Amino acid sequence: MRVDLHPWPGSIAEAEAIQELLRPRVELTGPEQFGTVAGLDVHYHGDDELTAAVVVLDAATLSVVEEVVAHGKVEFPYVPGLFAFRELPALVDALQKLTITPDLLVCDGYGLAHPRGFGLACHLGVITGLPALGVGKTEFVGTSETPPPERGAWSPILVDGVVAGRALRTHDGVKPVYVSQGHRISLDTATEQVLRLAPRYRLPEPIRLADHLARRGNPRGARTRPRATR
Repeated sequence: MRVDLHPWPGSIAEAEAIQELLRPRVELTGPEQFGTVAGLDVHYHGDDELTAAVVVLDAATLSVVEEVVAHGKVEFPYVPGLFAFRELPALVDALQKLTITPDLLVCDGYGLAHPRGFGLACHLGVITGLPALGVGKTEFVGTSETPPPERGAWSPILVDGVVAGRALRTHDGVKPVYVSQGHRISLDTATEQVLRLAPRYRLPEPIRLADHLARRGNPRGARTRPRATR
């Protein structure tokens, strides 16, 4: 798949400028149904090595269609709000190894719920042109009320009074996850997708499997099949 990756920043100021430059390209509407869904995650080994994993699932059955990894080194310092720049090179390498192009990217991270409104899910969505959403395990920016305890309940994440995402219960009584739009998807659709992709666990299946693969460090073998019908 094609990824339009920008020149790499050499400083914090350059990285922030890239976010500001790309942010207007984010689209907040898009398709409502998806044939294949890719989960993306990164696992760190020590201070400067990492493994990026992408697991593509059939959206209807949640069976694995393809899984790939890419190993790399951290190429940017740890700076809150610029975490995407640590992980993007390896994630892009992994995405470019795919033999199919997924219909939706589900990122372990944030989208609009970000200090500059341009988290990892926005960044990956813009440079790939694919619909993308972010799912955070903890609240990063803004404020939200605790949602009711039942599955599907949510409360808005507000940043300076503007809705930037939702705190969402994926199962009765479990801690909420924090959902935000990345690119080419509405917040309602992002919420529906996260719920549908989390039938058994708190986290959606695509990023749960991507986390396991990144920790394992190598795929269990190439597993591909024709794209599901849209």
